[in-house]
Amino acid sequence: MNPSPHIKHIVIAGGGTAGWMAAAALAKLLGGGSTPGGRAGPAAWRITLIESEEIGIVGVGEATIPLINIYNLALDLDENQFMRETAATFKLGIEFVNWGRIGESYIHGFGPLGPDIGLAKFHHYWLKMRAAGRAAPLDEYSVNIVAARENKFQRARRDLPNSPLAEIAHAYHFDAGLYAAFLRRYAEARGVVRIEGKISGATTRASDGFVDAVVMDGGRRIEGDLFVDCSGFRGLLIEQALATGYDDWSRWLPADRAWAVPCESVQPLLPYTRSTAHTAGWQWRIPLQHRIGNGHVFSSPFIAEQAAADLLMANLPGKALAAPRMLKFVTGKRKKLWNRNVVAVGLSSGFMEPLESTSIHLIQNTIARLTTFFPFERFDDADINEFNRQSDFEFESIRDFLILHYKATQRDDSEFWNYCRTMPIPDSLQRKIDLFSANGRVFRDNAELFSEISWVEVFLGQNIVPRGYHPLVDTLAESRIDEFLGNVRRTIRLCVDSMPGHAAYVAEQCPSAVPAVLLAPLAAMAS
Repeated sequence: MNPSPHIKHIVIAGGGTAGWMAAAALAKLLGGGSTPGGRAGPAAWRITLIESEEIGIVGVGEATIPLINIYNLALDLDENQFMRETAATFKLGIEFVNWGRIGESYIHGFGPLGPDIGLAKFHHYWLKMRAAGRAAPLDEYSVNIVAARENKFQRARRDLPNSPLAEIAHAYHFDAGLYAAFLRRYAEARGVVRIEGKISGATTRASDGFVDAVVMDGGRRIEGDLFVDCSGFRGLLIEQALATGYDDWSRWLPADRAWAVPCESVQPLLPYTRSTAHTAGWQWRIPLQHRIGNGHVFSSPFIAEQAAADLLMANLPGKALAAPRMLKFVTGKRKKLWNRNVVAVGLSSGFMEPLESTSIHLIQNTIARLTTFFPFERFDDADINEFNRQSDFEFESIRDFLILHYKATQRDDSEFWNYCRTMPIPDSLQRKIDLFSANGRVFRDNAELFSEISWVEVFLGQNIVPRGYHPLVDTLAESRIDEFLGNVRRTIRLCVDSMPGHAAYVAEQCPSAVPAVLLAPLAAMAS
């Protein structure tokens, strides 16, 4: 029995990374979309995307986390083709410089540390031997981190299940403009119809407040059943039409500005993102095949905009390719990502600064959640409420992980860092800090994005060292633990020694397919 008529028309308001990720995924996963000739596809869904060439893209979401591979797999994308067409490089983790103390650095690497023994996690054995002065730095027990430090890369060797080479986890750095263009070609080939033009507003039904159409400059109306708001910070539908409201988290994440600028590539080609803390924020470095993306995220109450721009330009690794561009934001999220018949995706849903490269993941997961709770025409409240509950949890758990980076600092060289070090934090984060500080334990809900290892690496990287460790560690003689840690370290070292350099691997497997004449203007637009 069909409980309600099917939705017939999905309208995506806005393009860029969010819009075209939504269009490509919906066209593929729903099995429909309209055909190029305009006839309804087999599932009878039509998908229309509206965007204007005059509106640029933000382009700060060029770094990703490994879960993007789930999105690529769902779309049946060929990895090498995707990388060639987006000038992409591989990413093994994120290096954090000057976050705990000036002069220190650590890498939050993807993938596991050494193997666990029974119920006790690997890091507990390491903690015991570290206290005894007989452990190497934690970085040396991760194949991802050791390879990153050596600027080496290869894909995981699934044919070697007992080797650290099978555990390599990777994500990507890519050009946001090229990525949107790549997904546009994919989506249009599957029947998505693109309309060029600016949206000036929307109309709503008097009976229930649902959006019934978006209105273009010039008055043209585009009617739909389900609207996906990918209009960026403006939130044309979710906020301007539906007045959904916004949860402001700037008291915990006080950065509210970013300067962004591309620069020329330099060697070596790093297989990781770099985040360098400055006096009132931090600077990102994202290496692509044809350029390096750079930006300075900062808090305007603690540093003047021009001073922040000057600091960025003085710390570029190569020659600037464009003038820096300013972005203004308020960290937080919409009170509802799904309101009536509008679902906000990307920057229209909220903004989490790109410290841990979660922007594209949030787009991906919002789309996946929408397909899980895909509605009939009547839009059941139970589905919408559960969608919003899961979205709230995801945003809040990522928020806490980002706050940890600011809170867990020993820096006292500026008013900004003094504020961050002493600010009150959410109870949910304080519980995690207290638990780890006691005996090195991390408790996380299985739905949380960041793994136990991620929390451990940031805790220890920023000098939160537990007072104890799991008691089960003491069931193994120290000589055995010494031998165990030594074997892990030596095996990883041998594996990394056998790996090719990152630049050589990219040149062999997936060199950029974009003509060089196009790269400079695309780089300037995307950054």
